[in-house]
Amino acid sequence: MAAHIRSLHCYPIKSCAGIDLQSVELTRAGLTHDRRWMLVDATGHFMTQRQLPRMALIRTALDAQSLLLTAPLMEPLRVPLDGSQLADAVENVVVWSATVPARAESTRVNAWFSRFLNRPCRLFKVDIEARRTPNPEWVARWLAAHPDLARQFEGDHVFGFADGYPLLVTNQASLDELNARLDAQGKPPVSMSRFRPNIVVRGEDWMAWDEDHTAFLQAGAAGLALVKPCARCPIPNVDPVTADTGDEPGVTLAALHTRETGVIFGMNAIVAQQRSLTLNIGDPVEISLDF
Repeated sequence: MAAHIRSLHCYPIKSCAGIDLQSVELTRAGLTHDRRWMLVDATGHFMTQRQLPRMALIRTALDAQSLLLTAPLMEPLRVPLDGSQLADAVENVVVWSATVPARAESTRVNAWFSRFLNRPCRLFKVDIEARRTPNPEWVARWLAAHPDLARQFEGDHVFGFADGYPLLVTNQASLDELNARLDAQGKPPVSMSRFRPNIVVRGEDWMAWDEDHTAFLQAGAAGLALVKPCARCPIPNVDPVTADTGDEPGVTLAALHTRETGVIFGMNAIVAQQRSLTLNIGDPVEISLDF
């Protein structure tokens, strides 16, 4: 089944605003710079829009040397990509049940975030030696169900501070169906940015929710295994432009697409190839269904 990449997105800081990309490097750890940084509060807990919708207002951009940060009424801030201002000491930070070695950014960077979010916090970057891997139960289940493809996915699939997997893939047709249901109720549509995907795919014959039954995507030389449905938390109810919160699209999505693992939108994926390659908007995608 033929399709194409409709859009590409990375989120350098977990739960802050993302970047829309025309092309991007893909490695086994996901998209370059995706969720390599994370905010941690004074108690050591990682911070997200679940508790602090205001994080959506922290905008990110990248150039060759820096991560550029902007936020309302704040001066722009540059964070070097080369790690030259990171703390010497490696600390263990916790993302859900995973403990990840990381290093804190400079006092200047941490003060900027603390001022905007009105609470003490520090920005951590995942350490170069970190080896966080996806849920082995779901990966093993997919490998056992697809022995003809399993060899491509042997070895570790290390990644940064994403909730659980290197990539999130979504289907444009599913968003279109959700927006049709919202429209039928007289409610405004929502953008795909609410769901914070890395790769959005559109195919004329890839219908709404067909991702539930898709085993594998081939995008050029990149092979992606869709190993686990993405159960959604309240973050899609945060408007990514204003940081206002409500009960939509969560209520409508729950009525439309709840499965045994929760309210579902998108699929978590792992990456086959060992070498890096480039993905581009418009690249063809071959879809292998799994009924």
